[in-house]
Amino acid sequence: MTKIPTIEEMLKAGMHFGHRTSKWHPKMAPYIYGEKNEVYVIDLSRARELLIEAVEFMKKSSGEGKVILFVGTKMQVKKILRKAAEDAGMPYVDGKWLGGMVTNFNIIKKLIKNYKDLLENKKSGKLEKYTKKEQVEFDREIARLEVKVGGLVSLNKIPDIIFIWDVKKEKTAFAEAKKKGITVIGVCDTNTNPSGVDYVIPANDDATKTIKLILELAAEAVKEGKEITKK
Repeated sequence: MTKIPTIEEMLKAGMHFGHRTSKWHPKMAPYIYGEKNEVYVIDLSRARELLIEAVEFMKKSSGEGKVILFVGTKMQVKKILRKAAEDAGMPYVDGKWLGGMVTNFNIIKKLIKNYKDLLENKKSGKLEKYTKKEQVEFDREIARLEVKVGGLVSLNKIPDIIFIWDVKKEKTAFAEAKKKGITVIGVCDTNTNPSGVDYVIPANDDATKTIKLILELAAEAVKEGKEITKK
């Protein structure tokens, strides 16, 4: 069973620290416990309930074979998000969100195919017949595409769900998801407008310990859902 962290564990991870009171978004009011030293404190009791809902939804969806795209491009999130997504066997975006990634997926699909073909050709030695200069160009193209679509190699269709770390920062991803009717699970700090997020996870979106806590939990839920299907 996926072990949901206790409120004490959430406290230790700093999940309750919001932004300064001057930077808050009024629609986050239902998720705020109070304020201390001009910083909003997130209601961890409510946050835990919502985390359970989000995790159960991910587990159920994964068990049904649905694809969850993990998105998080903040410096302190990238590495942890990539590891969690790879662990869960799900696609991810940890670099720049490409405009049209879900609203114009056919273009993205071509980029993914190009990247996979180049990798395969390099691995099989098919590129060795080209000049040194041409091979350098191929390597550059592979590196360029890896940054753009490296985390999307397993994505064959528009994702069913998008897990967004920091909805405020990833506003383009969020807007595209809503346009396509994709379910969004979103980590929202006290400065974020949670309207339209299907599964809100109120949390400090900057603390490394919180990032690790939630993303590792999300990966576990996805894996558990897949295991249930296998049985």
